[in-house]
Amino acid sequence: MTLEILTDRSGLFELSRKVDRGERLTADDGMKLYATTEIAALGQLADAANQRRNGLRVGYNVNRHINYSNVCKLSCMFCAYAKKHGQDGAYEFSMDEILARAKEAYEQGADEVHIVGGLHPDYPWEYYPAMLRAIKSRYPELHLKAFTAVEIDYFAALAGKPHEWVLRELVAAGLGSLPGGGAEILTDRVWKKLYRDKMGPDKWIEVHRIAHKAGVRSNSTMLHGHIERDDEKVEHMLRIRALQDETGGFMTFIPLRFHPDNTPIRRLGIVHGVSSIREIAVGRLLLDNVPHVKTYWIMTSLEVAQICLTMGADDMDGTVVEEKITHMAGAKTPEHVTEADLRRCIEEAGRIPYRRSTTYEELPYPAPARPVRD
Repeated sequence: MTLEILTDRSGLFELSRKVDRGERLTADDGMKLYATTEIAALGQLADAANQRRNGLRVGYNVNRHINYSNVCKLSCMFCAYAKKHGQDGAYEFSMDEILARAKEAYEQGADEVHIVGGLHPDYPWEYYPAMLRAIKSRYPELHLKAFTAVEIDYFAALAGKPHEWVLRELVAAGLGSLPGGGAEILTDRVWKKLYRDKMGPDKWIEVHRIAHKAGVRSNSTMLHGHIERDDEKVEHMLRIRALQDETGGFMTFIPLRFHPDNTPIRRLGIVHGVSSIREIAVGRLLLDNVPHVKTYWIMTSLEVAQICLTMGADDMDGTVVEEKITHMAGAKTPEHVTEADLRRCIEEAGRIPYRRSTTYEELPYPAPARPVRD
């Protein structure tokens, strides 16, 4: 069946013409993408857009997550990760435990350490650059992708300094880039209902704007599958697109599937594979200026992530290791896959795998041996 027949039946024919001509899609177009029931047509359209930009290449990285503590002063409705002092499941890694995980990452050949945690009520501002310096001084080869915009905003309050100052200090300590977490849905309605204690949509945008202008690149995310409406997801993506027009600092867009178990809103249930595929496809089509769209297998499963590679995604994230945030919300996916597993998944989807750095430079495969360090 040709793309023309599929898109005509699905109501996407005119949108496919716009995409072919390189025209930017509007908010109304975004609503049409969400309205179609022809997921195959939507996926083909997004795949064509992705291949024009990225060809058949799919990136992955060898990385390790360090979620340094889940003790958090906030109580967001969608979060199963955050705990209070003394609550069952609360934990705090010592600096030695953090460094032990960084050492494992280095020895296992990781190129990146992904560091995020709760807004700890007791840690001083100085703790955070000290953590980065300790890791970077021992393992300079590791790229430190660390601290969401929410954490950066909190650090600024702790230090009593502007965000620009905080970012300069963190970069001097070894920060390489920011992850995209904390965006959730960038509309006031969802913010007020689900995470009003945390920074709002405007502040998330502003922190990333400041980071980009300081030369710190970042990712962008969208948490879907809870109370959000389609028009709010479109608004969310268009806000990211507008900032990208301004700064060019976003490297990738990552739809994150909400996992409800152990949260106050677990009654909502979980959305399944078609939803994850749709968010990838719509993201690729609306975010025409963001280079990459990542399918985060931790939240979707490897099988759904593999399908997403033919529906607009060109990145599989990484090997991960010891992810806690999603798994504390009930995720049944593995906490780790091997590099060989990722490459096989990509190849089975008819794509060409390449090992990448955090900032999407191609790295050698297999990786060269590293010097032994204590």
